[in-house]
Amino acid sequence: MRTGFSPRKQNLSLYISSGMQAKPELAKKLGKHKTSKACLYINKLEDVDLDVLEALIAADMQAMAKKYPE
Repeated sequence: MRTGFSPRKQNLSLYISSGMQAKPELAKKLGKHKTSKACLYINKLEDVDLDVLEALIAADMQAMAKKYPE
């Protein structure tokens, strides 16, 4: 899995396989969220900037494509 999503009862969880520390400048612009090593937790989509979220996911996909080419 390169990037994943799970709508949980407490929050929305996104699995950022390359790690949240890979793009700290995007994490700062994202909005209200929590993180762990490779997970991004969002209470509701209104809490974050969707353009930044899209950029974060795209950056993760690019990083994983380099690490694990098809």
